[in-house]
Amino acid sequence: MPPYSTITVPAGDRIQSRPDGRLDVPSHPILPFIEGDGTGSDIWRASQAVFDAAVDKAYGGKRRIAWMEVYAGEKAFNRFKDWLPEDTVAAFKEFVVGIKGPLTTPIGGGIRSLNVALRQVLDLYVCLRPVRYFAGVPSPVKRPEQVDVVIFRENTEDIYAGIEWPVESAEARKLIAFLQGDLGVKKIRFPATSGIGVKPVSREGTERLARAAIDYALRHQRRSVTFVHKGNIMKFTEGAFRDWGYALAVRDYRDRIVTERESWILGNREARPSISVEDNAREIDPGYDLMTPDRQAKVRRDVEAALAVWPTHGGGKWKQKLLVRDAIADITLQQVLTRPREFDVIATPNLNGDYLSDALAAQVGGIGIGPRWQHQLHDRPRHLRGDARHGAQVRQPGQGEPGLGHPLRRDDVPSPRLGRSGRCDRARHGGRHRGQDRHLRLPPPHGGRHAGEVLRVRAGDHRAHVVQ
Repeated sequence: MPPYSTITVPAGDRIQSRPDGRLDVPSHPILPFIEGDGTGSDIWRASQAVFDAAVDKAYGGKRRIAWMEVYAGEKAFNRFKDWLPEDTVAAFKEFVVGIKGPLTTPIGGGIRSLNVALRQVLDLYVCLRPVRYFAGVPSPVKRPEQVDVVIFRENTEDIYAGIEWPVESAEARKLIAFLQGDLGVKKIRFPATSGIGVKPVSREGTERLARAAIDYALRHQRRSVTFVHKGNIMKFTEGAFRDWGYALAVRDYRDRIVTERESWILGNREARPSISVEDNAREIDPGYDLMTPDRQAKVRRDVEAALAVWPTHGGGKWKQKLLVRDAIADITLQQVLTRPREFDVIATPNLNGDYLSDALAAQVGGIGIGPRWQHQLHDRPRHLRGDARHGAQVRQPGQGEPGLGHPLRRDDVPSPRLGRSGRCDRARHGGRHRGQDRHLRLPPPHGGRHAGEVLRVRAGDHRAHVVQ
């Protein structure tokens, strides 16, 4: 154990990561936590009580968590003049699993995002965000119960990599000059007054995210995985993300998945057993007859490749496979609102995932309802960090009612949130606080039709009731 100058290590034992990625969890595991900025202190006090009660209930007092506070954000800067002390990073690496409250980041200048920095330093490449509705939670849409989506957001690449330079800086001028001079780029509209950034999307980064999403979907018997991208415009980054995702699915999961395009081809063959390859091509691509000969040949090859899996997928067997499909990001933001049942597991680059998870969360009551886990799943050593879905709410710290959220949002994905009661496999059965009521007033920005009313949240119950 390395020496720490800013952290006091409590009595307890470390969680160990096995070579296969599974965890050995002792009876008294040490878990580092970052309280968070703004309302983080309020959120953490409520969360810790629920976590401890859940563990006590689940294991009859035989297990307990040894909480170890580590520092980041304003609290770290006020104490140590360092926004992200090295001790904090080292502790998350050593103790494998940790929890982080919301951290604030100035917009447009100052320090870079501490959240992004932690993801990159620990290589937490999966941001896992489940979004699901729970009865009794106010929602701005008519049918929020149709939302049950798990988002796998790539967490270390894309424009969040932070490779950018400010307008009129020497670095920006140098890069723009290189792009224009050496590469012949003519599409920078106002080069003299442009900030400049780079958007890296790699095959390795895409494949490990896609693998995590597909493994999750198969393990939990989900219906589909959708690669959400903007590849129609960004062909060599997000378009490549789509292509690499499909390639991995077909290469490594052939007997367990069917692509959406393959499902059309196989379905046409089942409906018309004598259909020719060319007619099948016309069915799946209505513009086939207007295509160039090279393009037509490619579509026919797609048909032939799909028909080659007939022994394992034909005769309706494909309907029992995991469906792998893709969707353009902008239309997806509409469709998750108008037909959310079509989406089950989503795998997507960093920025798209940020937009989509918040848009979906709004349908089930707001971002305070949903958790997220930051994972390093398939590389070694493994790290896991749970945190708040949103940034810090700087208003109202210490005032007792920081808005709406809750600590344990899903059966399998706890998160340090406060407020609205939700289901958790153990905590919903009560813990030591079973039967005690908590009343939370719904502030107008979040309360919808119940704004100004009071929610009675009974510990151990999975419902929230409007009582006033």
